[in-house]
Amino acid sequence: MTEIETSSGSGRSIPSILIAGTHSGVGKTTVTMGIMAALRARGLKVQPFKVGPDFIDPSHHTAICGRSSRNLDPFMMGEEGVRRSFFSALSGADVAVVEGVMGLFDGMDGTEIGSSAQVAKMLGLPVLLVINVHGMSRSAAALEKGFAEYDRNVNLAGTILNQVGSERHLAMLKSCLNMPVYAALPREREMEMKSRHLGLVMGFEKEHDVPVLASWLENHAAIDRMLSLRATACSAEAEKPSKERSVRIGVAQDEAFCFYYYDNLRELERQGADLVFFSPLVDDLPDVDGLYIGGGYPELHAARLESSPARMQIKKESEDGMPIYGECGGLMYLGGEIEMEAGSFKMVGALPGSTIMTKRLEALGYAQAEAVGENPIARPGKILRGHEFHYSRFSCDSDAHFAFRLGRGKGILDGRDGLVEHNTLGGYLHAHFYSFSVDRFIDSCKKYQKR
Repeated sequence: MTEIETSSGSGRSIPSILIAGTHSGVGKTTVTMGIMAALRARGLKVQPFKVGPDFIDPSHHTAICGRSSRNLDPFMMGEEGVRRSFFSALSGADVAVVEGVMGLFDGMDGTEIGSSAQVAKMLGLPVLLVINVHGMSRSAAALEKGFAEYDRNVNLAGTILNQVGSERHLAMLKSCLNMPVYAALPREREMEMKSRHLGLVMGFEKEHDVPVLASWLENHAAIDRMLSLRATACSAEAEKPSKERSVRIGVAQDEAFCFYYYDNLRELERQGADLVFFSPLVDDLPDVDGLYIGGGYPELHAARLESSPARMQIKKESEDGMPIYGECGGLMYLGGEIEMEAGSFKMVGALPGSTIMTKRLEALGYAQAEAVGENPIARPGKILRGHEFHYSRFSCDSDAHFAFRLGRGKGILDGRDGLVEHNTLGGYLHAHFYSFSVDRFIDSCKKYQKR
């Protein structure tokens, strides 16, 4: 797995595009990956981004580009955070490629909040609209016109036509479309299969045929024309220099725990943390002052987690007061056990409760929490923003204590999240660290270090 690389913002003006779709399922992710692969094949350093809170698509971007993909999400990060993340990532890059989310104008609760359009306007990004033209000709022009006129503050630079049936089909389309066509991608079963399975695996689990992707786009797209497009927004202020590294924070990173926002890890470093990556599947717990256990798929690796040496080592450190923060999969791991059809598997046992896997989606969407109780990461009164996505329930003991009250989202129980025991916190919320300061977590680790 690729670990994060640190960078300082340069604010350079480089070719930049946002790939949006008319709706989900038009092939936006495969097209974006193909563009990234084609640009890399030309020897360019490609900085990838993803609009929204998704973890999976960025992992594929990272695998192809060799640079950590960053999420751009106005709800979780605010406009300042979106701009800071985008411009700070451009250092050393030759071109920026942003993959949109859902349809171009689709945002939270029917608004534009968190939409590709909102991010495009914040950053002045030119947008290329992916239209699946299978089974249509002149109707594609109606789609194009509607999207172009819906919000004229969005710089819709042109279209990418996906699923083109033939040269004759393409000629018909071009005869009625008004905007520049930057790519006309033929219907190919191999690419359809690649697209269909992308959402099921993380990027590090899949062997990407980068030459095939690159050739596909190079042969059917105007790459040189794409490279003429640039963002119009002024660069954000450079990030403040990182503080001197004062604590060591262990970060669980392997097949079981792989959901992290790049900027969360970068923010811990910026506030003075030396990050120590380890695998709870196989490694002993490293010598650290605190732990961050992100989301992922612990249920798929439950037997290995049960037998690994780190499990009881983490429990001992939790009982000793080490600051430990777990998100979603981290919550599941920190509980007593995971129950599923294959059986029950013992987990760390640091938190009073256990996970029950379900066959239906239990929560999906943005979440907002207020810290209302003592915990190692956020002072009472602080607001944390993030999202939830899980197919499980966490059954708590009756005397469980919660650190967060949700104004939006489901949480663990009755709108409460952030289960606390000793100095260990676990919740379903995937929080973005741009929504609150992580200095509380750093301070908690410092106090533990001095004991």
